[in-house]
Amino acid sequence: MAATTTDEILSELPLKALHEAASARFGGFAGWNMPITYPLGVLKEHLHTREKAGLFDISHMKLILVTGPEAAKALARACPLDPAALEESQSKYTFLLDDEAGILDDLIVTRLGGTRFMVVANAGNAAQDVARLTEVAAGFDATVEPLERVFLALQGPAAEAAIAKAGLAIGHLTFMHGTEPKPGWFASRSGYTGEDGFEVALPLDAAEAFAKALLADENVEWIGLAARDSLRLEAGLCLHGNDITPQTTPVEAGLMWAVAKPVRETGGFIGAEALKAALAAGASRKRVGLKPEGRQPVRGGAALFDAEGNPAGSVTSGGFGPSFGAPVAMGYVSAPLAQAGTQLFADVRGNRVPVSVHPLPFTPHRYRKG
Repeated sequence: MAATTTDEILSELPLKALHEAASARFGGFAGWNMPITYPLGVLKEHLHTREKAGLFDISHMKLILVTGPEAAKALARACPLDPAALEESQSKYTFLLDDEAGILDDLIVTRLGGTRFMVVANAGNAAQDVARLTEVAAGFDATVEPLERVFLALQGPAAEAAIAKAGLAIGHLTFMHGTEPKPGWFASRSGYTGEDGFEVALPLDAAEAFAKALLADENVEWIGLAARDSLRLEAGLCLHGNDITPQTTPVEAGLMWAVAKPVRETGGFIGAEALKAALAAGASRKRVGLKPEGRQPVRGGAALFDAEGNPAGSVTSGGFGPSFGAPVAMGYVSAPLAQAGTQLFADVRGNRVPVSVHPLPFTPHRYRKG
């Protein structure tokens, strides 16, 4: 998780009192005062999510509604995406790129209707994303509306049953599909842990009762930001600001699967020419999984070296993977060193810790694809 300076004024979650009642330990993240852990502890919170169902308060993230006759055209200009090609209810992972194809943020766009799209943005980039989308939409017959919602994620094999028991009939959704189950609500079958699960945004006046209904299920526990980070790292999912930044392109990050071939070739999105050039040139460095030897985690920022002691790259995220049963990490290495099994060394406080390039994800995804 990215650090937040201690003198920063932090935004508070609307359901803060519920987290306090659950004895959460709070900390700053992306400008928000977030629950980091609960009494269960990071290790058990992580394993509980993999085995049953973890409830995450992700209200720090931003929902942005884009509507209007030219909403699809506006989004196609803003992102390397063909929104008009999405089926109704279909979600797609995409980006906001700068003119050099650097990743300003990663987003999920869901088509809710012919002229209605929901965009989910990261907390730390929310204000810039709203400004970028508003600026782009000004050239089209489209409206950008940031929403104030409580946003909850329920992840794990028991999530579908718990959602149904709480009275929300969205079990018919398959992975990367979304809907508006009630006025002012948005729900999708997606998540950030590698597990089957749902993300539900809803108005504040309904949120506390819904959260309590979910928590009434014995399989559901609050899960903090620390376990969310270890879950997503095991799942090989990027954290913007760490694993992807404006200094990295989707080519280097191995995320070109998110850009359909016709969009790569003919799309008129911001950064299109730079992305095309980066793809043609090939990546000089690549994002890879890294498995440290032994039990000592290797953290983000650690420099990597090859067997001869030459600089080889750097670690962008790292920690212990409770389900994997060993330290896990992610980082960038020069392209010739990106093959699985390549032996490297990470500098940890002056010590060279052996690490090997490892296929991602560390734990298999268990999405419900229908």
